[in-house]
Amino acid sequence: MKKFTKMEGLGNDYIYMDCTKSGEPDNIASLAQFVSDRHFGIGGDGLILICKSDIADFKMRMFNADGTEAEMCGNGIRCVGKFVHDKGLTGKNNLKIETLAGIKVLNLNIVSGKVETVEVDMGEPILEPENIPVISKENPVKDLEITVLDKTFKFTCVSMGNPHAITKVENVEEFDVEKYGSILEIDKHFPEKANIEFIEILDKKQVKMRVWERGTGETLACGTGACAVAVSCILNGYTDNEVTVKLLGGELKILWNKEDNHVYMTGPARIVFEGEIDI
Repeated sequence: MKKFTKMEGLGNDYIYMDCTKSGEPDNIASLAQFVSDRHFGIGGDGLILICKSDIADFKMRMFNADGTEAEMCGNGIRCVGKFVHDKGLTGKNNLKIETLAGIKVLNLNIVSGKVETVEVDMGEPILEPENIPVISKENPVKDLEITVLDKTFKFTCVSMGNPHAITKVENVEEFDVEKYGSILEIDKHFPEKANIEFIEILDKKQVKMRVWERGTGETLACGTGACAVAVSCILNGYTDNEVTVKLLGGELKILWNKEDNHVYMTGPARIVFEGEIDI
């Protein structure tokens, strides 16, 4: 039997397992598919393992619902911070977490002994097309035209450790995210697939966003996606350097600090329930 904790950040929900003592389980891809299943498993957008690290306080491994391993998850890493603090694995309020996208720095906001919100230093946005990766001669990529079915989209592409393609639509609430996102995710311009963000600009400080996440489908929130959206909006002159991104699951505060060129994301993390599962 293996203990698990289901957690969510703005409705972006994952199953978390502490592997700091027991080590990582076998057949992780199959395990991620099983536990993510909302009918026959626990239910979630994927599986996140919290592991020992030789170069940081902890290591985070994140697997999508289809079993593929992803580089980073902004909502997921906030929950990692809450998990390790609230479970007594660390007494620190400032943490370094190893990910496939590099080491991320977390500042924990503690209220009554528990983590309520987490600020994550998401590092520098990646804008070079070959490093996102996206097939384009633009640098930065701000006007990538892709036609899908009956629509032509213009994308700004950004990596926050994983690839994102962002496009404006007139009414994001009524937009058919599944219809277009499922095709755009695997478009030939994206060698490693891409997370697709559909956005609506409200004003200089607020943006609405819906996301089709590669390997999962539409989710209620995406932290790296919100950061990529903020960067794309600033690049295109749509918003100021500090913006509130409104997702289906709630709001994230994003700051692109031009002094150090780092993107900072602040948002909540919450435990939903805990249990044991035979793996």
